[in-house]
Amino acid sequence: MTKLDQLIKKLCPNGVEYKSLKDICKIVTAPKKINSREYMKEGKYPIVDQGKNYIVGYTDDGDALLPKEEYVLFGDHTREVKYVNFQFAQGADGLKILQPKLPMSTRYAYYAILSLNIPTRGYNRHWSIAQDFVIPVPPIEVQNEIVRILDTFTELTAELTAELTARKQQYNHYLNELLNSQYPTKTLGELGTFVRGNGLQKKDFVESGVGCIHYGQIYTYYGTYTDKTKSFDSPELAQKLKKAHYGDLVIATTSENVEDVGKAVVWLGKDDICIGGHSFVFHHNQNPKYMSYLFQSELFRKQKIRKTIGVKVIELSDKAMSLFSFPIPPLEEQERIVKILDRFEALCNDISVGLPAEIKARQQQYEYYRNKLLTFKEVKA
Repeated sequence: MTKLDQLIKKLCPNGVEYKSLKDICKIVTAPKKINSREYMKEGKYPIVDQGKNYIVGYTDDGDALLPKEEYVLFGDHTREVKYVNFQFAQGADGLKILQPKLPMSTRYAYYAILSLNIPTRGYNRHWSIAQDFVIPVPPIEVQNEIVRILDTFTELTAELTAELTARKQQYNHYLNELLNSQYPTKTLGELGTFVRGNGLQKKDFVESGVGCIHYGQIYTYYGTYTDKTKSFDSPELAQKLKKAHYGDLVIATTSENVEDVGKAVVWLGKDDICIGGHSFVFHHNQNPKYMSYLFQSELFRKQKIRKTIGVKVIELSDKAMSLFSFPIPPLEEQERIVKILDRFEALCNDISVGLPAEIKARQQQYEYYRNKLLTFKEVKA
């Protein structure tokens, strides 16, 4: 019998009460809020808002600080849940700063709120419905043991995530070093030709047929290369669409942000596949993976930033990309570079092997035990 089992048997063998968040938590009001336009990259005090990142900026305004205590932060629009135990300033709007009203571990409250399945209402307020959700309230000794167990899972995941971040930095370093060679440069227009896609929409997808790549999938699903497609279109539609052949790059030329526009995936399947609008096929005679790695490089990013157009919808034209220039070594040197980068990418990015898979497994394990540990037989007050 585990320590937790012993505590439950001793302190709450018949179950525990469930109470709503509005009955458990009080809302703390920050002295003032820092407008997002006033976020600084460096400063004395951290700023936390309702976004995904814990620290979104800094301020020198000491009058905006909350006392150094424990808080649970709930994003009213985003549903992001955070635990904070350091002094901070509240950024922007839409953040509910919570503290338990009952004798309760703040960190336990954090884990309990994190486990709630609060439905999305889009970019509307969520606390009005979240406050009526209930969580179990076991004795404080039980809460502390649950926190200890869940903290262990969290720390293991954090260690793996830190290692993955370091590996990615190492990967990006080698990627840019290896691709920034002293070989003569050539433009993409000199190396190949761009063909604009046409006509393919998500509503055209079918269960089976001719493989196709939709532009949005390039930055949400695919990596550096693929030999299988996620989606298919009908043979009848495929006759009307532009095709990618073995070794071609399929490039997304439209996105909502600069980082995603211009991302490319190499097609390495034996059969031709279809592409749609907002994407280009790049036909060339270089090492396919080498060309795809070029599109991930800092050299490519610097050139595309200067050539993208649009505000809400960011676009990159074939005319602009045809002028992008890169060092192009002989094919045998390209092959050597690709082998090195493939090893780093497999470790960092492959969802089935390496660190991401281990992090995913740890996260699933943590979520399983979190939900199990926070499930109690309910007793009425």
